[in-house]
Amino acid sequence: MVVGGGGAGELLEMSAASDSSFFDSSMRTSNINNNINPDSSILISKMEDVVIPFSSEVPCDNNGQRMWWAFLASSMVTFFGGLFIILLWRTLKYLWTVCCHCNIKNKEAQKVNNPANNQAADRTLKGPDEKEEAPASEVGWMTSVKDWAGVMISAQTLTGRVLVVLVFALSIGALGIYFIDSSDPIESCQNFYKDFTLQIDMAFNVFFLLYFGLRFIAANDKLWFWLEVNSVVDFFTVPPVFVSVYLNRSWLGLRFLRALRLIQFSEILQFLNILKTSNSIKLVNLCSIFISTWLTAAGFIHLVENSGDPWENFQNSQSLSYWECVYLLMVTMSTVGYGDVYAKTTLGRLFMVFFILGGLAMFARYVPEIAALILNRKKYGGSYNSTRGRKHIVVCGHITLESVSNFLKDFLHKDRDDVNVEIVFLHNISPNLELEALFKRHFTQVEFYQGSVLNPHDLARVKIESADACLILANKYCADPDAEDASNIMRVISIKNYHPKIRIITQMLQYHNKAHLLNIPSWNWKEGDDAICLAELKAGFIAQSCLAQGLSTMLANLFSMRSFIEIEEDTWQKYYLEGVANEMYTEYLSSAFVGLSFPTVCELCYVKLKLLLIAIEYKSEQRESSILINPGNHVKMQEGTLGFFIASDAKEVKRAFFYCKACHDDITDPKRIKKCGCKRLEDEHPSTLSPKKKQRNGGMRNSPNCSPKMMSRHDPLLIPGNEQIENMDMNVKRYDSTGMFHWCPSKDIEKVILTRSEASMTVLSGHVVVCIFGDVTSALVGLRNLVMPLRASNFHYHELKPIVFVGSLDYLRREWETLHNFPKVSILPGTPLSRADLRAVNINLCDMCVILSANQNNIEDASLQDKECILASLNIKSMQFDDSIGVLQANSQGFTPPGMDRSSPDSSPVHGFVRQASVTTGSNIPIITELVNDSNVQFLDQDDDDDPDTELYLTQPFACGTAFAVSVLDSLMSATYFNDNILTLIRTLVTGGATPELEALLAEENALRGGYSTPQTLANRDRCRVAQLALYDGPFADLGDGGCYGDLFCKALKTYNMLCFGIYRLRDAHLSTPSQCTKRYVITNPPYEFELVPTDLIFCLMQFDHNAGQSRTSLSHSSHSSHSSSKKSSSVHSIPPSNRQNRSSKTREGRDKQNATRMNRMGQEKKWFTDEPENAYPRNIQIKPMSTHMANQVNQYKSTSSLIPPIREVEDEC
Repeated sequence: MVVGGGGAGELLEMSAASDSSFFDSSMRTSNINNNINPDSSILISKMEDVVIPFSSEVPCDNNGQRMWWAFLASSMVTFFGGLFIILLWRTLKYLWTVCCHCNIKNKEAQKVNNPANNQAADRTLKGPDEKEEAPASEVGWMTSVKDWAGVMISAQTLTGRVLVVLVFALSIGALGIYFIDSSDPIESCQNFYKDFTLQIDMAFNVFFLLYFGLRFIAANDKLWFWLEVNSVVDFFTVPPVFVSVYLNRSWLGLRFLRALRLIQFSEILQFLNILKTSNSIKLVNLCSIFISTWLTAAGFIHLVENSGDPWENFQNSQSLSYWECVYLLMVTMSTVGYGDVYAKTTLGRLFMVFFILGGLAMFARYVPEIAALILNRKKYGGSYNSTRGRKHIVVCGHITLESVSNFLKDFLHKDRDDVNVEIVFLHNISPNLELEALFKRHFTQVEFYQGSVLNPHDLARVKIESADACLILANKYCADPDAEDASNIMRVISIKNYHPKIRIITQMLQYHNKAHLLNIPSWNWKEGDDAICLAELKAGFIAQSCLAQGLSTMLANLFSMRSFIEIEEDTWQKYYLEGVANEMYTEYLSSAFVGLSFPTVCELCYVKLKLLLIAIEYKSEQRESSILINPGNHVKMQEGTLGFFIASDAKEVKRAFFYCKACHDDITDPKRIKKCGCKRLEDEHPSTLSPKKKQRNGGMRNSPNCSPKMMSRHDPLLIPGNEQIENMDMNVKRYDSTGMFHWCPSKDIEKVILTRSEASMTVLSGHVVVCIFGDVTSALVGLRNLVMPLRASNFHYHELKPIVFVGSLDYLRREWETLHNFPKVSILPGTPLSRADLRAVNINLCDMCVILSANQNNIEDASLQDKECILASLNIKSMQFDDSIGVLQANSQGFTPPGMDRSSPDSSPVHGFVRQASVTTGSNIPIITELVNDSNVQFLDQDDDDDPDTELYLTQPFACGTAFAVSVLDSLMSATYFNDNILTLIRTLVTGGATPELEALLAEENALRGGYSTPQTLANRDRCRVAQLALYDGPFADLGDGGCYGDLFCKALKTYNMLCFGIYRLRDAHLSTPSQCTKRYVITNPPYEFELVPTDLIFCLMQFDHNAGQSRTSLSHSSHSSHSSSKKSSSVHSIPPSNRQNRSSKTREGRDKQNATRMNRMGQEKKWFTDEPENAYPRNIQIKPMSTHMANQVNQYKSTSSLIPPIREVEDEC
């Protein structure tokens, strides 16, 4: 070692010279004073040749003295010095406390031993207490300062949050300065006044020092505070900065420890309300710990590798950039270790040994967990961004592949014209792969977000406040319907609480749960809120099939969007599918129809526009608008009348709006009816085909099918004969308080229970058999919804079909509370699988057999959910019956149009659908079976060729009206959204006239309330009902054999105000060869030129017949439903009254004696229908022979069989 050089180097390291002249003079002075070498001039000259003068921007000489220990010593002295002071203070405090405690104990002992000195002892004890009170007052300001410091550094106040965020930001800034300086040598000489980064770093560390002081003051435990990570970071980063200023020397050192501040990143984000969920907090925590550890370890490797080992005189160092060290640490943690970069120093290798253990454990634990959190993050957790000019709806509830596919298939159907609505699905479970694929196929109009409508945050994400509506889907297959309804009601409450004005359409499973929606203050059906009760509508559809078989299929197809499927072959599927393509639409009528009567407009639309108008929305000055179904001649069209049409697509319905008599009167092709330039089109009415919220009609609260003019028809001065008001007994309750349903006083269930023998003796005929599977644990299906349409007040009492329930008595007792106010209801305890029970109720003579099950949703296997209903259906179809009774029981299901004489074969235009002369096999019994699983329909008919994958509406049982599944009601959600009047119309058609007033009443009492007959309540009876018109006989017989359906439509509409809308045709009617098959299928809205056959049954909407109620008729157990003559005959086809009397007397004379004897014997037996008066008198009705052969069979049977006592019934009505 050169002494001169060493001295110069030592002086160079020790001095803070700023120029070379000062450096040279210092060196010379040092050498002379120390007398190191006699020949100083030579050494000085040599040194001047070796030592290069430097500026503050040039790194120190590598051969010079290093000062790293000064920087490290400042940190170590600060840390250990402070730690020593804290420990010393604690030790002294402990000793002081122990000594004082011992002194107090000794004085207390002396006080006990020397009672005479108590006072002195008291004074002695009081002295320290007083002395302790003085410091107590001094501690007060210290406590205040401590509390103030605690508030300053806490995140509970705005100042604290700002300070915490600022400290974190400055720490990241200091780390950034470290990254910049890491490209310089580890140790360098820099002038503080000229180095900008050093000045910034100094300012940051001054702030850190102040913040450290606040933290120290606020700390309760100073020792633990001194050992905290953040404190250690400050010890090794703050003091070296001040040393750098003093020495004008910079050492990169341990400034990389600032990376440990990243651990607090999640806390900062929580203070700023950015992180709110546990998963996001956990993810940020894991990432911040991993990254801070990674960067800190890389900084240490960078320090030791660029410095070298001290015991090797720093000769084994290597030049590595900081980011190369980051790379080295990553490949080391991941156990890859490429070997391109490695540690050469002993300190670096020793650190790597320990880091591999900890880093590998951290990498193996943290990285998979971070990956899992990132991959498992809510893929659908964003927020909806609305598109300008485009509406959106929110769909929630039961979101599955089946429910969503059914909804989208109907909502986005091409026949709806242009649906400019986005559908936002919100569900708390992420979709499976199949459902996700479905969303992707409709990505232009469908979005999915994961969340719950019970969470206001999720409601804000889907912009519920700007949504056009919110639709809630229910799980139709759940085991507990009440629990599912409760969940949907809670969803409604949550949504309405967040945004009361939002329109909500929800599905409900049980009818009685609809009452809970009325408890929600913001629920308003007038503003478009609707509850689609599946149990109510399902039972209503089935009930209408009891009155007109096949109607459930026709209505289900009308309210569902089906695409037209063209079939070239002349098969029954061709005609069925042509009708399936029709749907229900609404459109405002052109002003060209103003002033015309409804039948005239209906005929013009059908003949000219090829549209079927079935109802209108009628507005009057006295009351709000109401929906009138086939109202009749007295209703005239108003300006802006809304019509309900049956058509194949929305574009066709526009013809009714564009029609102009001046421009389109001579046009024969309806496709040419387009918008013309007439002045009437200047003021267009908005079409309800667009998804525009439309206020529901409030007139439905009063009556769903009445108007002031219709009410006037029941004025006492206008009632035919003017004698009904005189005979009206105001003290007898025959209808409920709304006048919509037949009513009787409540009956005890024991009075309507039939034993098997009693049922056999009764010999029911023309009745409805309801086979119900259920027990005490089964969910209620709501049998009241099935009975109410069959007890609608627009039927006369003698037209009501008796209803017999066959099933578990325990289950029926639970349902009886809702049934005890309906007349003509009886119960046969048993099982629908028992043929003895079925024969006892004369199932071969019934008008309809309904098979229901309350146990369907309790089975997990979907294929077995319908096993009871399928077994019961197959059991009935395989039964055989006696031929003789079947001949006599050729019961009519049809009706006689108003004004026609019902007692005469020649005068009656129709005796309805007459079944085969003998029902010898169960396959000819009309049956409708309820199914839960659509695919199980393949098991109902063993002779059909339906593919198991065929959609329900394409299967033969559904087309024939013998099967019904609740899934067909899914389409009502979208239909109701586009026009809420649609739901009102369908409820009016299928429920028999349920109104909001009635729903409110049932919500209060859960039972119908009887009301006195008044002109107002009797006016509610004047509404249409659905029936079937037979073509084999009567005034339409000439059209039944090869006539056109359009001619029948016009004749029925003009003559009897009957609106025809479909055909129920034999399946093999198109075959040229005779067929024994009795199955029929539905044809909806046939074209005008459609050819009729004599066996066709026509679906029609018939008017209420006021004259029919004046006759009193009883149903004989061995006769069909014929009727006595009316007081007033208005038919040109009627036969002379004398002939009618002769025909009636022949039947009556042969039976009166036997009836009298039999009735005396039965007088003491049970009354099957206890709601009938005691003075009821029996009447026997003759059967109209179908042919000579049938007449001979009837006459033969009369001469050999004994008479069966009739069921006593009477009708007293105005």
